[in-house]
Amino acid sequence: MPSPRSARLIAVVTVMTSLAVSAPYGTAAAASADTTTAKDRTAAAGESTESTWAGELGKEPTSLTELRREAQKAYKSIEDANRALVARQKKFGAVEKELAAKVQRLQQATAELNKLRKPLSELVSSIYQDPSLDGISPFFRAGNGTTTLRRIADLDHLVAGRNNVLDDAIKLLDKQQQLAQEAQELRAASLLQEAQLNAQVAALRKRSSTLVKSLTRALIKIGVKIGEGTKGAGGCDPTRISEAEQYPNGLLPKSILCPLPQAGEELRADAAIAFADLNLAYKKRFGTSMCVSDSYRSLAEQQAVYYRRPGFAATPGKSNHGLGLAVDLCGGVQIFRSVQFNWLEANSKRYGWVHPDWAYSSPFEPWHWEYDPKLGSLL
Repeated sequence: MPSPRSARLIAVVTVMTSLAVSAPYGTAAAASADTTTAKDRTAAAGESTESTWAGELGKEPTSLTELRREAQKAYKSIEDANRALVARQKKFGAVEKELAAKVQRLQQATAELNKLRKPLSELVSSIYQDPSLDGISPFFRAGNGTTTLRRIADLDHLVAGRNNVLDDAIKLLDKQQQLAQEAQELRAASLLQEAQLNAQVAALRKRSSTLVKSLTRALIKIGVKIGEGTKGAGGCDPTRISEAEQYPNGLLPKSILCPLPQAGEELRADAAIAFADLNLAYKKRFGTSMCVSDSYRSLAEQQAVYYRRPGFAATPGKSNHGLGLAVDLCGGVQIFRSVQFNWLEANSKRYGWVHPDWAYSSPFEPWHWEYDPKLGSLL
Protein backbone atom coordinates (compact mmCIF):
# COMPACT_ATOMS: atom_id res chain seq x y z
CA MET A 1 0.00 0.00 0.00
CA PRO A 2 1.50 3.38 -0.99
CA SER A 3 2.32 5.94 1.64
CA PRO A 4 0.15 9.07 2.08
CA ARG A 5 2.86 11.20 0.49
CA SER A 6 3.12 8.92 -2.55
CA ALA A 7 -0.64 8.92 -2.80
CA ARG A 8 -0.62 12.71 -2.96
CA LEU A 9 1.99 12.69 -5.73
CA ILE A 10 -0.02 10.12 -7.67
CA ALA A 11 -3.07 12.35 -7.27
CA VAL A 12 -1.23 15.33 -8.71
CA VAL A 13 0.03 13.32 -11.68
CA THR A 14 -3.49 11.94 -12.19
CA VAL A 15 -4.83 15.46 -12.34
CA MET A 16 -2.38 16.41 -15.07
CA THR A 17 -2.93 13.21 -17.00
CA SER A 18 -6.69 13.68 -16.85
CA LEU A 19 -6.43 17.26 -18.05
CA ALA A 20 -4.17 16.23 -20.90
CA VAL A 21 -7.12 14.62 -22.68
CA SER A 22 -7.36 16.48 -25.96
CA ALA A 23 -10.65 17.87 -27.22
CA PRO A 24 -10.01 17.33 -30.96
CA TYR A 25 -10.21 13.54 -30.58
CA GLY A 26 -13.74 13.71 -29.27
CA THR A 27 -14.60 16.38 -31.84
CA ALA A 28 -13.24 14.32 -34.70
CA ALA A 29 -15.22 11.29 -33.61
CA ALA A 30 -18.40 13.32 -33.40
CA ALA A 31 -17.69 14.89 -36.79
CA SER A 32 -17.08 11.47 -38.35
CA ALA A 33 -20.32 10.09 -36.98
CA ASP A 34 -22.23 13.17 -38.07
CA THR A 35 -20.74 13.02 -41.59
CA THR A 36 -22.14 9.54 -42.03
CA THR A 37 -25.51 10.77 -40.82
CA ALA A 38 -25.38 13.73 -43.23
CA LYS A 39 -24.62 11.38 -46.13
CA ASP A 40 -27.60 9.23 -45.22
CA ARG A 41 -29.80 12.32 -45.01
CA THR A 42 -28.51 13.58 -48.35
CA ALA A 43 -29.33 10.31 -50.11
CA ALA A 44 -32.78 10.09 -48.56
CA ALA A 45 -33.59 13.73 -49.26
CA GLY A 46 -32.31 13.40 -52.82
CA GLU A 47 -34.69 10.54 -53.52
CA SER A 48 -37.57 12.49 -51.98
CA THR A 49 -36.73 15.62 -53.97
CA GLU A 50 -36.44 13.71 -57.23
CA SER A 51 -39.89 12.21 -56.78
CA THR A 52 -41.27 15.64 -55.88
CA TRP A 53 -39.89 17.17 -59.08
CA ALA A 54 -41.28 14.29 -61.11
CA GLY A 55 -44.70 15.05 -59.65
CA GLU A 56 -44.33 18.76 -60.46
CA LEU A 57 -43.31 18.23 -64.07
CA GLY A 58 -46.29 16.00 -64.79
CA LYS A 59 -47.33 14.77 -68.21
CA GLU A 60 -46.27 16.40 -71.43
CA PRO A 61 -48.62 19.17 -72.68
CA THR A 62 -50.39 18.59 -75.96
CA SER A 63 -51.85 21.99 -76.96
CA LEU A 64 -50.61 25.56 -77.30
CA THR A 65 -52.57 26.57 -74.21
CA GLU A 66 -51.11 23.70 -72.18
CA LEU A 67 -47.60 24.50 -73.40
CA ARG A 68 -48.06 28.13 -72.39
CA ARG A 69 -49.50 27.19 -69.00
CA GLU A 70 -46.74 24.67 -68.19
CA ALA A 71 -43.99 27.09 -69.25
CA GLN A 72 -45.43 29.80 -67.01
CA LYS A 73 -45.87 27.32 -64.17
CA ALA A 74 -42.24 26.21 -64.42
CA TYR A 75 -41.08 29.83 -64.52
CA LYS A 76 -43.13 30.71 -61.43
CA SER A 77 -41.66 27.69 -59.64
CA ILE A 78 -38.18 29.02 -60.46
CA GLU A 79 -39.06 32.32 -58.81
CA ASP A 80 -40.50 30.51 -55.76
CA ALA A 81 -37.40 28.30 -55.46
CA ASN A 82 -35.10 31.32 -55.72
CA ARG A 83 -37.04 33.08 -52.97
CA ALA A 84 -36.80 29.97 -50.79
CA LEU A 85 -33.05 29.81 -51.45
CA VAL A 86 -32.53 33.44 -50.43
CA ALA A 87 -34.64 32.93 -47.31
CA ARG A 88 -32.65 29.82 -46.42
CA GLN A 89 -29.34 31.63 -46.87
CA LYS A 90 -30.51 34.49 -44.62
CA LYS A 91 -31.67 32.03 -41.97
CA PHE A 92 -28.39 30.14 -42.05
CA GLY A 93 -26.48 33.40 -41.82
CA ALA A 94 -28.27 34.19 -38.55
CA VAL A 95 -27.57 30.69 -37.23
CA GLU A 96 -23.89 31.02 -38.11
CA LYS A 97 -23.67 34.27 -36.11
CA GLU A 98 -25.24 32.56 -33.11
CA LEU A 99 -22.84 29.65 -33.47
CA ALA A 100 -19.85 31.99 -33.72
CA ALA A 101 -20.92 33.60 -30.44
CA LYS A 102 -21.07 30.18 -28.80
CA VAL A 103 -17.61 29.28 -30.08
CA GLN A 104 -16.26 32.55 -28.71
CA ARG A 105 -17.74 31.78 -25.28
CA LEU A 106 -16.19 28.33 -25.46
CA GLN A 107 -12.78 29.80 -26.21
CA GLN A 108 -13.09 32.11 -23.23
CA ALA A 109 -14.01 29.21 -20.96
CA THR A 110 -11.08 27.20 -22.29
CA ALA A 111 -8.72 30.07 -21.49
CA GLU A 112 -10.05 30.17 -17.93
CA LEU A 113 -9.50 26.44 -17.59
CA ASN A 114 -5.94 26.81 -18.80
CA LYS A 115 -5.34 29.28 -15.97
CA LEU A 116 -6.48 26.61 -13.52
CA ARG A 117 -4.26 24.01 -15.13
CA LYS A 118 -1.14 26.15 -15.18
CA PRO A 119 -0.14 25.88 -11.44
CA LEU A 120 -0.54 22.12 -11.52
CA SER A 121 1.39 21.89 -14.77
CA GLU A 122 4.27 23.92 -13.36
CA LEU A 123 4.34 21.80 -10.22
CA VAL A 124 4.55 18.48 -12.01
CA SER A 125 7.07 19.91 -14.47
CA SER A 126 9.37 21.01 -11.64
CA ILE A 127 9.12 17.61 -9.95
CA TYR A 128 10.04 15.61 -13.03
CA GLN A 129 12.40 17.95 -14.85
CA ASP A 130 14.66 19.14 -12.00
CA PRO A 131 17.15 16.30 -11.23
CA SER A 132 17.95 17.87 -7.86
CA LEU A 133 14.42 17.24 -6.66
CA ASP A 134 13.29 13.90 -5.32
CA GLY A 135 9.62 13.09 -5.48
CA ILE A 136 7.68 15.63 -3.49
CA SER A 137 10.72 16.64 -1.47
CA PRO A 138 10.21 20.32 -2.33
CA PHE A 139 7.23 20.26 -0.04
CA PHE A 140 9.15 18.86 2.89
CA ARG A 141 12.71 20.13 2.47
CA ALA A 142 14.22 21.77 5.54
CA GLY A 143 11.66 23.21 7.80
CA ASN A 144 10.04 22.76 11.13
CA GLY A 145 6.93 20.75 11.76
CA THR A 146 4.64 23.70 11.24
CA THR A 147 6.16 24.45 7.83
CA THR A 148 5.88 20.84 6.84
CA LEU A 149 2.24 20.69 7.90
CA ARG A 150 1.50 23.87 5.96
CA ARG A 151 3.11 22.44 2.83
CA ILE A 152 1.12 19.26 3.27
CA ALA A 153 -2.01 21.40 3.61
CA ASP A 154 -1.07 23.21 0.37
CA LEU A 155 -0.70 19.91 -1.41
CA ASP A 156 -3.99 18.72 0.06
CA HIS A 157 -5.58 21.90 -1.25
CA LEU A 158 -4.25 21.19 -4.74
CA VAL A 159 -5.49 17.63 -4.62
CA ALA A 160 -8.82 18.75 -3.19
CA GLY A 161 -9.30 20.97 -6.24
CA ARG A 162 -8.73 18.02 -8.57
CA ASN A 163 -12.40 17.11 -8.92
CA ASN A 164 -13.45 20.70 -9.59
CA VAL A 165 -10.85 21.11 -12.31
CA LEU A 166 -11.70 17.76 -13.85
CA ASP A 167 -15.42 18.60 -13.79
CA ASP A 168 -14.74 21.90 -15.55
CA ALA A 169 -12.60 20.13 -18.13
CA ILE A 170 -15.22 17.46 -18.80
CA LYS A 171 -17.97 20.06 -19.16
CA LEU A 172 -15.88 22.07 -21.59
CA LEU A 173 -15.01 19.00 -23.63
CA ASP A 174 -18.67 17.99 -23.78
CA LYS A 175 -19.63 21.53 -24.79
CA GLN A 176 -16.95 21.58 -27.46
CA GLN A 177 -18.15 18.29 -28.89
CA GLN A 178 -21.73 19.50 -28.80
CA LEU A 179 -20.87 22.74 -30.61
CA ALA A 180 -18.76 20.92 -33.18
CA GLN A 181 -21.60 18.51 -33.90
CA GLU A 182 -24.15 21.33 -34.00
CA ALA A 183 -21.99 23.32 -36.42
CA GLN A 184 -21.53 20.35 -38.72
CA GLU A 185 -25.21 19.47 -38.67
CA LEU A 186 -26.16 23.06 -39.48
CA ARG A 187 -23.67 23.29 -42.32
CA ALA A 188 -24.66 19.88 -43.69
CA ALA A 189 -28.36 20.73 -43.54
CA SER A 190 -27.81 24.13 -45.14
CA LEU A 191 -25.62 22.77 -47.93
CA LEU A 192 -28.08 19.95 -48.54
CA GLN A 193 -31.06 22.28 -48.81
CA GLU A 194 -29.13 24.75 -50.94
CA ALA A 195 -28.04 21.92 -53.27
CA GLN A 196 -31.63 20.68 -53.50
CA LEU A 197 -32.96 24.14 -54.31
CA ASN A 198 -30.23 24.78 -56.88
CA ALA A 199 -30.94 21.43 -58.51
CA GLN A 200 -34.65 22.23 -58.52
CA VAL A 201 -34.05 25.62 -60.11
CA ALA A 202 -31.81 24.03 -62.76
CA ALA A 203 -34.42 21.35 -63.53
CA LEU A 204 -37.19 23.94 -63.75
CA ARG A 205 -35.12 26.23 -65.97
CA LYS A 206 -34.45 23.34 -68.30
CA ARG A 207 -38.12 22.39 -68.26
CA SER A 208 -39.24 25.96 -68.93
CA SER A 209 -36.72 26.39 -71.75
CA THR A 210 -37.81 23.10 -73.35
CA LEU A 211 -41.46 24.10 -73.17
CA VAL A 212 -40.82 27.54 -74.68
CA LYS A 213 -38.88 25.94 -77.55
CA SER A 214 -41.66 23.41 -78.12
CA LEU A 215 -44.20 26.22 -78.06
CA THR A 216 -42.14 28.22 -80.56
CA ARG A 217 -41.88 25.26 -82.93
CA ALA A 218 -45.64 24.69 -82.64
CA LEU A 219 -46.35 28.34 -83.48
CA ILE A 220 -44.03 28.25 -86.46
CA LYS A 221 -45.71 25.06 -87.65
CA ILE A 222 -49.13 26.76 -87.79
CA GLY A 223 -47.74 29.71 -89.72
CA VAL A 224 -46.67 32.25 -87.10
CA LYS A 225 -43.74 34.18 -88.60
CA ILE A 226 -41.34 34.48 -85.71
CA GLY A 227 -38.08 33.67 -87.46
CA GLU A 228 -36.21 30.51 -88.24
CA GLY A 229 -35.97 27.88 -85.52
CA THR A 230 -36.29 29.61 -82.17
CA LYS A 231 -34.49 32.83 -83.16
CA GLY A 232 -36.44 36.01 -82.63
CA ALA A 233 -39.03 34.16 -80.58
CA GLY A 234 -38.58 36.24 -77.43
CA GLY A 235 -41.88 38.05 -77.91
CA CYS A 236 -43.71 34.70 -77.90
CA ASP A 237 -42.11 33.59 -74.63
CA PRO A 238 -44.98 33.50 -72.08
CA THR A 239 -42.52 33.74 -69.18
CA ARG A 240 -41.81 37.36 -70.21
CA ILE A 241 -45.34 38.58 -69.52
CA SER A 242 -44.30 40.40 -66.36
CA GLU A 243 -41.72 42.26 -68.46
CA ALA A 244 -44.46 43.35 -70.89
CA GLU A 245 -46.56 44.64 -67.98
CA GLN A 246 -43.83 47.12 -67.08
CA TYR A 247 -44.36 49.15 -70.26
CA PRO A 248 -47.01 51.89 -70.59
CA ASN A 249 -50.10 51.39 -72.71
CA GLY A 250 -49.24 51.74 -76.39
CA LEU A 251 -45.48 51.74 -75.81
CA LEU A 252 -44.73 48.01 -75.86
CA PRO A 253 -41.45 47.37 -77.72
CA LYS A 254 -41.36 45.05 -80.72
CA SER A 255 -39.36 42.50 -78.73
CA ILE A 256 -42.31 42.01 -76.37
CA LEU A 257 -44.93 41.35 -79.04
CA CYS A 258 -45.73 37.96 -80.55
CA PRO A 259 -47.02 37.69 -84.15
CA LEU A 260 -50.40 36.12 -84.87
CA PRO A 261 -51.00 33.61 -87.66
CA GLN A 262 -52.54 36.57 -89.50
CA ALA A 263 -49.71 38.50 -91.16
CA GLY A 264 -48.89 41.89 -89.68
CA GLU A 265 -50.87 41.39 -86.46
CA GLU A 266 -49.32 41.13 -82.99
CA LEU A 267 -50.31 40.71 -79.36
CA ARG A 268 -48.71 40.12 -75.99
CA ALA A 269 -47.35 36.57 -75.69
CA ASP A 270 -50.06 34.98 -73.56
CA ALA A 271 -52.85 36.60 -75.59
CA ALA A 272 -51.18 35.69 -78.89
CA ILE A 273 -50.70 32.03 -77.90
CA ALA A 274 -54.29 31.75 -76.68
CA PHE A 275 -55.52 33.41 -79.87
CA ALA A 276 -53.50 31.01 -82.02
CA ASP A 277 -55.04 28.09 -80.14
CA LEU A 278 -58.52 29.57 -80.53
CA ASN A 279 -57.79 30.14 -84.21
CA LEU A 280 -57.07 26.42 -84.67
CA ALA A 281 -60.46 25.54 -83.21
CA TYR A 282 -62.14 28.21 -85.35
CA LYS A 283 -60.41 26.92 -88.47
CA LYS A 284 -61.50 23.37 -87.68
CA ARG A 285 -65.12 24.58 -87.44
CA PHE A 286 -65.25 27.00 -90.37
CA GLY A 287 -62.40 25.80 -92.58
CA THR A 288 -60.59 29.13 -92.49
CA SER A 289 -58.61 31.21 -90.01
CA MET A 290 -60.20 34.09 -88.16
CA CYS A 291 -60.08 37.43 -89.93
CA VAL A 292 -58.26 40.11 -87.92
CA SER A 293 -58.61 43.76 -88.85
CA ASP A 294 -56.69 45.17 -85.89
CA SER A 295 -54.67 43.94 -82.89
CA TYR A 296 -51.95 45.80 -80.93
CA ARG A 297 -52.10 49.55 -81.35
CA SER A 298 -49.25 51.86 -80.50
CA LEU A 299 -50.06 55.12 -78.75
CA ALA A 300 -49.79 56.99 -82.06
CA GLU A 301 -52.20 54.55 -83.71
CA GLN A 302 -54.63 54.91 -80.83
CA GLN A 303 -54.60 58.66 -81.27
CA ALA A 304 -55.21 58.32 -85.01
CA VAL A 305 -58.19 55.95 -84.49
CA TYR A 306 -59.59 58.11 -81.70
CA TYR A 307 -59.71 61.24 -83.90
CA ARG A 308 -60.85 59.32 -86.94
CA ARG A 309 -63.69 57.48 -85.17
CA PRO A 310 -64.82 59.62 -82.22
CA GLY A 311 -67.07 57.71 -79.85
CA PHE A 312 -65.89 54.33 -81.18
CA ALA A 313 -62.41 54.23 -79.70
CA ALA A 314 -61.02 54.43 -76.20
CA THR A 315 -59.09 57.45 -75.02
CA PRO A 316 -55.46 57.07 -76.18
CA GLY A 317 -53.44 55.30 -73.50
CA LYS A 318 -56.56 53.56 -72.11
CA SER A 319 -57.29 50.97 -74.79
CA ASN A 320 -56.69 47.24 -74.29
CA HIS A 321 -55.31 47.31 -77.84
CA GLY A 322 -52.41 49.30 -76.40
CA LEU A 323 -51.71 46.47 -73.94
CA GLY A 324 -51.62 43.85 -76.66
CA LEU A 325 -54.72 42.19 -75.23
CA ALA A 326 -57.44 42.99 -77.81
CA VAL A 327 -58.35 42.30 -81.43
CA ASP A 328 -60.97 43.54 -83.87
CA LEU A 329 -62.33 40.70 -85.99
CA CYS A 330 -63.91 40.47 -89.41
CA GLY A 331 -64.92 37.57 -91.68
CA GLY A 332 -68.43 37.37 -90.24
CA VAL A 333 -67.64 37.78 -86.54
CA GLN A 334 -68.25 41.52 -86.83
CA ILE A 335 -71.91 40.80 -87.64
CA PHE A 336 -73.83 40.50 -84.39
CA ARG A 337 -75.47 37.10 -83.93
CA SER A 338 -73.90 35.64 -87.05
CA VAL A 339 -72.90 31.97 -86.94
CA GLN A 340 -69.29 33.01 -86.49
CA PHE A 341 -70.13 35.46 -83.70
CA ASN A 342 -72.28 32.93 -81.84
CA TRP A 343 -69.63 30.19 -82.13
CA LEU A 344 -66.94 32.52 -80.84
CA GLU A 345 -69.17 33.71 -78.00
CA ALA A 346 -69.79 30.09 -76.96
CA ASN A 347 -66.19 28.87 -77.25
CA SER A 348 -63.78 31.77 -76.74
CA LYS A 349 -63.75 31.61 -72.92
CA ARG A 350 -62.17 28.17 -73.08
CA TYR A 351 -59.11 29.98 -74.47
CA GLY A 352 -59.23 33.05 -72.22
CA TRP A 353 -60.96 35.31 -74.78
CA VAL A 354 -64.19 37.22 -74.12
CA HIS A 355 -66.54 39.67 -75.75
CA PRO A 356 -66.64 42.37 -73.02
CA ASP A 357 -70.00 43.42 -71.62
CA TRP A 358 -69.65 47.02 -72.75
CA ALA A 359 -69.14 45.92 -76.39
CA TYR A 360 -72.73 44.62 -76.50
CA SER A 361 -74.15 48.12 -76.15
CA SER A 362 -71.94 51.07 -75.28
CA PRO A 363 -70.43 51.41 -77.74
CA PHE A 364 -71.82 48.50 -79.71
CA GLU A 365 -68.76 46.67 -81.13
CA PRO A 366 -69.45 43.01 -82.00
CA TRP A 367 -66.03 42.89 -83.68
CA HIS A 368 -64.09 43.74 -80.49
CA TRP A 369 -62.71 40.81 -78.42
CA GLU A 370 -60.33 40.85 -75.48
CA TYR A 371 -58.02 38.42 -73.75
CA ASP A 372 -58.56 38.15 -69.99
CA PRO A 373 -55.22 37.25 -68.28
CA LYS A 374 -57.01 36.16 -65.08
CA LEU A 375 -59.27 33.83 -67.02
CA GLY A 376 -56.34 32.63 -69.11
CA SER A 377 -54.27 31.82 -66.03
CA LEU A 378 -56.95 29.36 -64.92
CA LEU A 379 -56.86 27.36 -68.14
